Amino acid sequence: MRLVGMLDSPYVRRVAVSLQLLGLRFEHEPLSVFRATKEFQQINPVVKAPTLVCDDGSTLMDSTLILEYAEALAWPHTLVPHGLPGLQRDLRLTGLALAACEKSVQIVYERSLRPAEKRHEPWLNRVSAQLLAAYDTLENELVRAPLPLPENAMQRAGVAVATSWHFAQQVIADMVPASRYPFLVEYSAQAERLPAFLAAPHGDGTYRTAEPHGRSNVPPPHRSGNQDQLPGGLAGTAQPSGLPATVED
Repeated sequence: MRLVGMLDSPYVRRVAVSLQLLGLRFEHEPLSVFRATKEFQQINPVVKAPTLVCDDGSTLMDSTLILEYAEALAWPHTLVPHGLPGLQRDLRLTGLALAACEKSVQIVYERSLRPAEKRHEPWLNRVSAQLLAAYDTLENELVRAPLPLPENAMQRAGVAVATSWHFAQQVIADMVPASRYPFLVEYSAQAERLPAFLAAPHGDGTYRTAEPHGRSNVPPPHRSGNQDQLPGGLAGTAQPSGLPATVED
């Protein structure tokens, strides 16, 4: 399998971390939807990140749909809780984290792509309020019932929460003050120390196989039949100032 997209996207990073935790082998092709559009089009004409190239050459997109496929491949190993109460909370927290991602991305695009004189402040204010509402609710959820420590049992919601929060702190920290969310700060810090997160750091780099250290729930990997090589030629390519290479799901 081949995961296409840049790790500065919380959606691409969510998939990269989850595939590792599920024990699935994959190659990573760090193409930007902005600065490598033609190359991306050859893989997926929609130019949407993340894109997963399956072993038979079929392409999937949208992080949630990709992870549904990954869960089927990895079965019986799963990141989804068993039992209805656990599943309900997992879906609730995942939905909140993805809503926060969506609003963060909207703010990034508004700031980076739209000329300052054309920005619509009422729209930005609305999106910002939605963003903070999502993180306020997530913080309250963690206060009420903390997620399992990442070192012990990272699940689907934990990956979504950790990648969403880290992304926001990298790109719009001025709008999401860390001092307001101590439980999210601590949970994210623990997650970022996991091998699966360290192997796929936020930024324009490439996923590297995690070196085992410390305690982790990463199982022995399933081997993928397609071991495509990563293309080069991306270094030094320009992109709009201040704009992440790719953030949309």
